[in-house]
Amino acid sequence: MAAQGNDAPLVEVRHLKEYFPVNTGFFKTTPLKAVDDVSFSIKRGETLGLVGESGCGKTTVGRTILHLYEPTDGVVVYDGKAVVGPKEKVDIDKFATPADGGSLKGNILSLNEYRTKTTMVFQDPYSSLNPRMTVSDIIAEPLDVHKMCANAQEREERVLELMNRVGLNSEHASRYAHEFSGGQRQRIGIARSLAVNPEFIVCDEPVSALDVSIQAQVINMFDELQEEMGLTYLFIAHDLLVVRHISDRIAVMYLGKMVELADAAEIYDRPLHPYSKSLLSAVPIPDPKIARANKRIPLQGDIPSPLNAPSGCPFRTRCQYATEACAASMPEFKEVEKGHFVACHRTADINA
Repeated sequence: MAAQGNDAPLVEVRHLKEYFPVNTGFFKTTPLKAVDDVSFSIKRGETLGLVGESGCGKTTVGRTILHLYEPTDGVVVYDGKAVVGPKEKVDIDKFATPADGGSLKGNILSLNEYRTKTTMVFQDPYSSLNPRMTVSDIIAEPLDVHKMCANAQEREERVLELMNRVGLNSEHASRYAHEFSGGQRQRIGIARSLAVNPEFIVCDEPVSALDVSIQAQVINMFDELQEEMGLTYLFIAHDLLVVRHISDRIAVMYLGKMVELADAAEIYDRPLHPYSKSLLSAVPIPDPKIARANKRIPLQGDIPSPLNAPSGCPFRTRCQYATEACAASMPEFKEVEKGHFVACHRTADINA
């Protein structure tokens, strides 16, 4: 289990939206709502797991938080400061809270400074590495961009220190990415992400492309790095067992919306949203007796297109409990129990 943080949020995501214009005809575009009004916070030193079906917007959330995609709307508040890019036109004050003094405009974190505090580990450990650069240059690139080393010797020492930290040998420094296995490439990517001494790392399915035995090694490395460096993670993954192992809290997404958020143990033992129940019922159980007694909750139909999402609750077309109220309006994402947030009109009835 990851290290527990204090109560102060390091990262706050407030009503984040990411829409991509898609051509749907002559001179006609339709917004693809990849992320639609998502809000959550991550405490310092905490790991928040983010799960959901392929295409639900998990990766887009991570990339938008780091401003690799410019947000369509909403704001990311990092350690009490609003992150605003030089070309962004979002009115951030409409997302201010009383704790901000009613305004965020006087408390801005520049994108350049933000990127010295945050970084990302990408899903594909090969396509995320430049095949024309040596391992040394790949790891040192953030140091060069942010001018964090005074001379070549300091740069080399820092690269070797990072390689040693992730389990790579110094002789690997002059090699190229294609000369390594998948697990070693992901270690290179992790070393690069640590170069600027970040506080917050978005891990975008960092073990999904690795063998199971290598997955365990990399997950254990993430735990050790968090304990040593006090890191905060947003851990995006498909493997629900991996997420349960590493996460303090877990958030569930469906079709660009957040549908449930709670402590890891709480959400596994007592999920409240129908989608979470179905998702977690599919988790394999090693004990055959318990597995036989475990009731699977299969979903009917396919996930709708975010280009043409259903009205009201996006899950209603696949939900056995859906009513007219579910079609009429989107349920509020609210706290139904201490620390347990759900977006469902019928939570009380379903879990009675």
